[in-house]
Amino acid sequence: MAMKQSEWKEFFVALREGLRQFDVPVVTRMRRDLEDSPFVTLISCILSLRTKDEVTAEASVRLLEGRGTPRQMLELSQEKIAELIYPVGFYKTKAKRIHEISEMILDRFEGVVPETMGELLELPGVGRKTANIVMVYGHHQHGFLPIDTHCHRIPNRLGWIRTKTPEETEYALLKVLPEEYWDEFNDLFVTFGQKICVPISPFCSRCPVDNFCQKVGVRKHR
Repeated sequence: MAMKQSEWKEFFVALREGLRQFDVPVVTRMRRDLEDSPFVTLISCILSLRTKDEVTAEASVRLLEGRGTPRQMLELSQEKIAELIYPVGFYKTKAKRIHEISEMILDRFEGVVPETMGELLELPGVGRKTANIVMVYGHHQHGFLPIDTHCHRIPNRLGWIRTKTPEETEYALLKVLPEEYWDEFNDLFVTFGQKICVPISPFCSRCPVDNFCQKVGVRKHR
């Protein structure tokens, strides 16, 4: 679905206003509540995978408060990290990854979280979504689009694109979504997908951008 510049502006103004009542996603919240640093963003993002926001937030505070650098993290054993982050999903695997990532950042990158996509993707357990989040929200770099399940599902539902995987969605959106909205896209669409445009029976009756939506694949809504 091709939209004019004025329509993109109208869409994002309406979406921001409609989501104002809700808190920001957990990774952004951790930057506000703990420390706005690439390492905090990276580790809280890893903790958030397949884990509810409330659990992620509590685990992030337990683990990262006073430990905002790889060197400080490595003062903990892998077992202690697992203890602190429990009950996040796959907490033992994540504890191992966090320990390995901290070691690799110290050994290969002089203690500094990598500032390129290629180097971030070399870190254990870091995929494109996490790397893009670190680039946008950790390093405050422009030109990147973090895509999670909500960011993949909703643009397809809206009719903007026709893609089958998050990676396809990333590249498709880079072509159609005006760059001025890239930085806020993940925060907005994660909140939107959690609170209103849910996977099954979305709340179309209270959707701030319902008039823009083609409702592709929506069989029932509220």
